[in-house]
Amino acid sequence: MSAIDNKRLMQEVFSEMSRGNLEPFFDIMAEDMRWTWMGTGRWSHTFEGKKSVVNGLFAAVKETLSESSGVIPHQFIAEGDVVVIEHSGRNTTSDGRPYNNKYCWVCRFADGKLRELREYMDTELVTETFGKDGET
Repeated sequence: MSAIDNKRLMQEVFSEMSRGNLEPFFDIMAEDMRWTWMGTGRWSHTFEGKKSVVNGLFAAVKETLSESSGVIPHQFIAEGDVVVIEHSGRNTTSDGRPYNNKYCWVCRFADGKLRELREYMDTELVTETFGKDGET
């Protein structure tokens, strides 16, 4: 797929995610994908494989954020096999506190599938919201 195709794919995924539909996002993930929360602190972590992303990362998101959580894309940039998405979250924790982080995702594609996602975010806000030890 071309850079433009990958960019359009991510735009469609974000359109669905903004409606609360994560299935198109899960559908584009390669089975051996890798998702990394970048940094060197307690919140830095790598999820190895689609099952880890779906059953680990997104299961935790479902437990800690309300159903009304959403994403707001600001910018999509594509070059080669990489799409960069700058976006923000409009979220509420399950106990009613606001959690509105800002993100930058660097997504690498191969053979039409999402192979790698490097996520940059405000880890201080994560710590303030979810705790110092990486436990919710």
